[in-house]
Amino acid sequence: MVEWAGFYPCTCIAVDAQAYGSKNDRRQSEIQHDLPRLLDRAARGAGLDRTQWHIQRKGDEQLAVRPLDGAESRLVDDYIRHLVAELREYNVQRVPEARMRLRSVIHLGLVELAENGFAGSAVVATARLLNAPQLYDALAVQPHADLALLLSDDVFRSTVAGGHTILRVEDFAQVTVQVKEYEGTAWLRVPALGAPATASLRPGTAEAGKPAAPAPEDPARSRPEPAAACGADGGRGISQKYRAESISVTNVEGSMDARGSVFGFGSVGG
Repeated sequence: MVEWAGFYPCTCIAVDAQAYGSKNDRRQSEIQHDLPRLLDRAARGAGLDRTQWHIQRKGDEQLAVRPLDGAESRLVDDYIRHLVAELREYNVQRVPEARMRLRSVIHLGLVELAENGFAGSAVVATARLLNAPQLYDALAVQPHADLALLLSDDVFRSTVAGGHTILRVEDFAQVTVQVKEYEGTAWLRVPALGAPATASLRPGTAEAGKPAAPAPEDPARSRPEPAAACGADGGRGISQKYRAESISVTNVEGSMDARGSVFGFGSVGG
């Protein structure tokens, strides 16, 4: 584990389980048992060693601090992506009331290892960002999402806007966070949805630390369009006819980075 004296430039990674206080005793114990293991597996999947991080545990919440070492883009990109995958696998085996949903924040700044944890304005800012109402709102209006992510402006500009991840600027929504004495710009995303988390948020609907009510669903948008029939008149609907002579196959040799890709198959002419 890397040790340092005085204030040192670090990355702060914080997570907190949503609605922990409303769980019963057994469920709270289960979350405290499972959360560190999910975080460890996500780090290993991203090629990061959490045993080298300084971690402050607080029940359903963890604050990890690591010196800046050039791996910040992997935290924003790979680590969060693996954490979303771990949460998805974890939650699919549970009833909705037993799901674990996380608010997550990544920030950077000067941090000192103190007698009872960490000291520095960066640590305070990380705590304020973790309690941003926008994070609560994002999970409230996206009930199928397992994680909401908030990047501080410095992290966003040095990783995503700088082109050092596979994420795009338009994948995030810019928000202004005001919690206690803290006010600053941050960037919000729900990774599993692949779109800015604030697309359906209503500004001012949440108090700090409290979720907003879900936005009403538009019945017209949720109703699927009827598929066109494929009959004798040559309609352009879905055909069940197998046409091997019209299928194009592409062979790829070697390794390939397919993150964010969509694969499909079909035949020419329907």
